[in-house]
Amino acid sequence: MSFRSGRPSHASTFLVRAAMTAPSLLNTQPWRFVADGDMEIELHADTRRGLPLADPHGRELVLGCGAALFNMRLAMLHLGFRPVVHTFPDPQDPAHLATVGWGAYTRPTDEEQRLYAALGRRHTAHGPFLPEPLPRDLVDDMRDHTHREGADLHVLDDVAERRLLAELVRVGEEAHRTDARLATEQAAWTWRLARPRDDGVPADVSVLHPDSTALAGRDYAGLTDMFPTPPRRWPARTGLVVLLATGKDDPLTWLRSGQALQRLLLHAAGHGVMAAFHTQPLEVPHLRTRVRQALTAGQFPQVILRLGHAPRVRALPRRALADVLG
Repeated sequence: MSFRSGRPSHASTFLVRAAMTAPSLLNTQPWRFVADGDMEIELHADTRRGLPLADPHGRELVLGCGAALFNMRLAMLHLGFRPVVHTFPDPQDPAHLATVGWGAYTRPTDEEQRLYAALGRRHTAHGPFLPEPLPRDLVDDMRDHTHREGADLHVLDDVAERRLLAELVRVGEEAHRTDARLATEQAAWTWRLARPRDDGVPADVSVLHPDSTALAGRDYAGLTDMFPTPPRRWPARTGLVVLLATGKDDPLTWLRSGQALQRLLLHAAGHGVMAAFHTQPLEVPHLRTRVRQALTAGQFPQVILRLGHAPRVRALPRRALADVLG
């Protein structure tokens, strides 16, 4: 990581605060920013906050950093400047994901302002959604937003495809629950109210059984140990099931996918729609291959989401600015 001598400016602080609202696997917040005064901001992957078992190649880590990068771009546009982004600028340092500079003055579009306004509204959902379906034009718009950042959105309307994906998610989640090493890794990023943290996921992030929808959720609280079968299921309230996929599968593609994901999430949040993540099968190689073969027409699946109107969401904590900006 290359540190520079300039003190972070107010503008740099503004951009990083926006970046920090991005989602990341288990809320690890695996990013680090280096500001060169008023000139540039470097985005680095903080590999110390990676998940070597669930994410051995750092794919989801880079996805999270890509989401943070999109937020920085958006915040710079909000300030009236066009972001100039150089990805992977240092071949000798693969953790240096991007450098963002201040470009020419530009007036943000209404769409860019709406996306920026949604930064504080976007939260990860857990459990069932409300029953009303999403408008078709909103789904089309989300597909368009994803495509603009270089990824494709596959909407699973087919009953057989949804059933297959639900089974793959269940098998992937079962691997996390029964593999002692994976369970320990997840537990290290899970905390109880008595010992709150500024990262990770609170065990009570959802009071409902993780298997209450058609797609199994992560069992942060160990509810499946006490109740192997959920007291109630709401398959009709699973929401819209989508997969974000790409034609390539390398770090640059992962970084772009993270930006596509965040653009999608912010557009959805601006319409009161939240997302639940179900990436467990993508963390098991043979299951990810099965998803690719059966559900994304040969494209590489990057994210699995449920989208819908959430009756309750909870904002996850964020690390202190001083811990991520140098």
